[in-house]
Amino acid sequence: MTDDLLTGVFPAMTTPFHDDDSIDFETLRADAQRLEAAGVDGLVPVGSTGESATLSHDEHIEVVEAVVDAVDDVPVIAGSGSNNTREALSLSKRSVEAGADALLLISPYYNKPEQRGLLDHYQTIADEVDVPQIVYNVPSRTGQNIEPETVVELASHPNIRGFKAASGDMGQISEIIERTRDEDFAVLSGDDGMTFPVVCLGGAGTISVAANVEPERCVAMTHAALNDETARARDLHHELGPLFRALFWETNPIPVKAAMEMRGYGPEHMRQPLSPLSEEYRDGLREVLRELEESGLPEADE
Repeated sequence: MTDDLLTGVFPAMTTPFHDDDSIDFETLRADAQRLEAAGVDGLVPVGSTGESATLSHDEHIEVVEAVVDAVDDVPVIAGSGSNNTREALSLSKRSVEAGADALLLISPYYNKPEQRGLLDHYQTIADEVDVPQIVYNVPSRTGQNIEPETVVELASHPNIRGFKAASGDMGQISEIIERTRDEDFAVLSGDDGMTFPVVCLGGAGTISVAANVEPERCVAMTHAALNDETARARDLHHELGPLFRALFWETNPIPVKAAMEMRGYGPEHMRQPLSPLSEEYRDGLREVLRELEESGLPEADE
């Protein structure tokens, strides 16, 4: 069981930078408004796609404030995780003060805590910050998987309301959905290529990289799956498949920032140590974008 706050498509926003590495707030606000107008269900600034690892804490909060101020009706889910529980708690409190409606908390990286340490980490933050919180599992970045038993225990906390699944393990994701069906808890895909099957299994939607580039199509696919329009959702999933793959030809957000610049949505520039998309991938990415443009936008939901 889930509520509307954590149901649907939530673009994991990029953070636009000027060539001198300063944040391009004008483009950031315009991007938030573009995505809202495209029909997304919420926005997720300062996550991994937003290069949060290269932002100072003050910049982090400034980005949250800018996105909150730019939009009218969609919730803002701020990334506020850290491998330091005290730091994550501070960022979470400051993000809520900045206007965030909910929080996305990546599991502690590098430290590789045991499952009991993960429980303590998330429960500490949930006890002190009274907004909906999403546990984010991405073992390829953190080096540690959050096991289903841990997720099920966390789901019993009233402020822990969701799980972003980016493990690539459909068996594990299915088990978590199965075992939290009676909780007010949303399982969201963290991998665009798995959004359709995750929703078909009972997931609530997606925190999406591809929705930065193709928000209308990602919304149409996900909402069709949520409404049991399986054939339509499957067709859109396959239509988007080349983009899903292209956006991970190199480390996220390298390809998506290149795609956004190609579309005129914002600068490709990233802070070091990330580097621009390799030349060998550029023509292929342009071709993927061209084919999507030529196919036209999907019909709006009835």
